[in-house]
Amino acid sequence: MFTGLVVNTLYICCLIFLPGIKTKCMIPPKAKKQTQELIIHDHKRIDPYFWLNKRENPEVLEYLKAENDYTSEMMKDTEGLQDVLFNEIVSRIKQTDMSVPYFLNGYYYYTRYEEGKEYPVYCRKQGSLDAQEEIMIDVNILAEGHDFFHVSGITVSEDNKLMAYGADTTGRRIYTIHFKNLETEQIIPGNIGGTTGMAYWANDNKTVFYTSKDPETLRPDKIFRYQPGSEEKSVLIYEEKDEIFYTFLYKSRSREYLVIGSSSTLTDEYRILKADNPFGEFSVFQKRERGVEYSIGHKGDKFYIRTNLNAKNFCLMETPVGATARDNWKIVIPHRENVLVESFLNFDHYLVVDERIDGNTNLRIIDSDKNDEHYIKFNEEVYTAWISINPDFSGKLLRIGYSSLTTPISTYEYNMKTRGMKLLKRQEIVGGHNPDDYESKRLYALAGDGKKVAISMVYKKNTPLDGSAPLLLYAYGSYGNTIDPTFGIARLSMLDRGFVYAIAHIRGGEFYGRDWYDDGKLLNKKNTFTDYIACAQYLVDQKITQTDRLMAMGGSAGGLLMGVVVNERPDLFKGVIAAVPFVDVVTTMLDDDIPLTTGEYDEWGNPNDKKYYEYILSYSPYDNVKPHDYPNMLVTAGLHDSQVQYWEPAKWVAKLRDIKTDDNLLLLYTNMDAGHGGASGRFKQHKETALEYAFLLKLVGIKN
Repeated sequence: MFTGLVVNTLYICCLIFLPGIKTKCMIPPKAKKQTQELIIHDHKRIDPYFWLNKRENPEVLEYLKAENDYTSEMMKDTEGLQDVLFNEIVSRIKQTDMSVPYFLNGYYYYTRYEEGKEYPVYCRKQGSLDAQEEIMIDVNILAEGHDFFHVSGITVSEDNKLMAYGADTTGRRIYTIHFKNLETEQIIPGNIGGTTGMAYWANDNKTVFYTSKDPETLRPDKIFRYQPGSEEKSVLIYEEKDEIFYTFLYKSRSREYLVIGSSSTLTDEYRILKADNPFGEFSVFQKRERGVEYSIGHKGDKFYIRTNLNAKNFCLMETPVGATARDNWKIVIPHRENVLVESFLNFDHYLVVDERIDGNTNLRIIDSDKNDEHYIKFNEEVYTAWISINPDFSGKLLRIGYSSLTTPISTYEYNMKTRGMKLLKRQEIVGGHNPDDYESKRLYALAGDGKKVAISMVYKKNTPLDGSAPLLLYAYGSYGNTIDPTFGIARLSMLDRGFVYAIAHIRGGEFYGRDWYDDGKLLNKKNTFTDYIACAQYLVDQKITQTDRLMAMGGSAGGLLMGVVVNERPDLFKGVIAAVPFVDVVTTMLDDDIPLTTGEYDEWGNPNDKKYYEYILSYSPYDNVKPHDYPNMLVTAGLHDSQVQYWEPAKWVAKLRDIKTDDNLLLLYTNMDAGHGGASGRFKQHKETALEYAFLLKLVGIKN
């Protein structure tokens, strides 16, 4: 029992009625109320669960544990199904596997996995794939004794002798950088904590630069120079003092420049330094101007610039190395109203541009010598293609990635001269997978203002589209992040059980270009929610599914979407999964000590401004919980989440329990050992997937 915190967590006899299901349950945990007045703009809010934001408070941890116990009990009748789903998903994953090697600076680099092990082994071979393997890091060994472990930012010095890598042991995305001598295989003393995990080597083979995070806000704000193994301390090189910006560092693909970037939602600024001169001064490439976004790539005597300068959907420009200010920029690819320039990659004789046209990704190849160009052709209606790892400037071979809702992730080598395509590797589905057994298509719903909202959909061909099939509708809709249609190995377990899976490409992403993003943020944010509702209603109206078989899912900012949807149209959905949901929007955006808040003002608005306060308050899920019936809901959280603090979903569930008028399932599962991305490990992560799928299957009476 938890004194003063929760009541009646003992087992009692009660029944929750679902289609064909009787579930023995216990009374759910009931969080205590502790009045907290929050006043701004002469408006007062009462938050009875504000106290839950103290991670170290034993009462908070006991409450989260009680919720986990309740979820386990309510899902106890699905434990066998969860085991089946988990084993089914894991059985499809090739246990002993290897990535496609890429060649860099005299070595072939690749990642491999060993049977039964959760983590990757990072390797290389000198000069030839027939050479002896060098194991750079075996993450399985490093992860021993840790409930969570993630390695990031592996970089190697130009002489191939030294390596840096970052390790996160909590899931909070705070990395400690370690250094290793690859010749002696010894760890170099002097690791560095509190970083983003990335360290980049200068060309002297002994100096690195890295980015640290503010310990409270977790904003990457400082760049340091350091020499591993020396007695010298790190030297501060750059500090980003504007709280709406974060700073980062990388080395140019040409390996000639070290680059410091500063970015906010609307504005970018870069500084460059010759990598041969690590003790020199970084020079500003082009000073920041609010609303001007740009990114840079170096080749020879030029820099290429992707920018929105007088180009809402971005254009491509170039400038001489010695004259980088924008007055010297010249257009290479002009702005087009119907084409979004997403990224680019330059080779000695070719330029590759990733463009989004009518929702689809297109790879454009430009022959710089012949002034000739073409697009790579793909055969599927609904697909995703992207520029993969291409560290080598020379030659005519481009490595690309490709996937669709029916085609597993594939790596191709494309000859930019002959236009021939060679498959290097396709994700192997153990036990077999025939794409022809599945159908994918694109549908279009009309939003209330007449906008056409695309829906990408996949299902097994023998699944009837007469309203009888359950359907899971996924969406995100924020930060300009487009959820592209790619293959999901775990998703097969749902498709093979008769589910339809669909993605709503709602405003807030960039499916139709920058206008699609701008029309779904700030004071246009409600378009994101109404677009999703329009897509859900369309799928019901077209009799592809029914409301008693329609499921909704979104995570993080997509969890915010779920929160709004269940407040506004709970009648549309049988079940909802809100993963690490950003639901306490007003309180979070008013607290600039919470990680990442200040950098979000240009996405959501700053509620210190009354106009934005009132608008955000009008949709913030936590502030708008209503005394009505809600769908069955599974809400997830991560105790160490740095993106969405665990207390947002915890408070939301507590308030829902107190106010909602139904007896539907409301479950909160908090991963006590992980952060925003859930569990680490290639297999362990699917324990949570199995829980989510079992929840959905339970709601429609599928027991095996």
